[in-house]
Amino acid sequence: MIALAQETLQLLVSMHRIVRHLRRNRSTAVLHPTQFLALMLIADEQPIRIGEIASRVPCSQPTATTTVAALEEAGLVRREPDPVDGRATAVVLTEAGAATVSASGQEAAEELGKLIRRLSPEDQALVLQAGPPLSRIADEL
Repeated sequence: MIALAQETLQLLVSMHRIVRHLRRNRSTAVLHPTQFLALMLIADEQPIRIGEIASRVPCSQPTATTTVAALEEAGLVRREPDPVDGRATAVVLTEAGAATVSASGQEAAEELGKLIRRLSPEDQALVLQAGPPLSRIADEL
């Protein structure tokens, strides 16, 4: 049990350090990390309500509202009537938002790829195999 705790702590610290490195070295680092996560979520799940964004990012409802407002002001998303409940609003990407998602995602993947290529082929395979289970964990948050 102690070994698992130490291994998970090492994984957590390593993930934080890698994410900080990627954020710091992005040439298009114009979005706050919460905005980046929300924009990627909107791209995957649109149309999506702000409450769902808050629960999936995760962040508070007021933070999600502020984040969507900033993305809207930047021309990356727009609000429209929810297709399920016309009284509510949903958030969708604009063309500029879709272009930003594409460019940001590609740039982040390239930067992470550079880091992964520093590893041996065996370690590269291990890291890449961790993607799907880590994604499942994130999806369940």
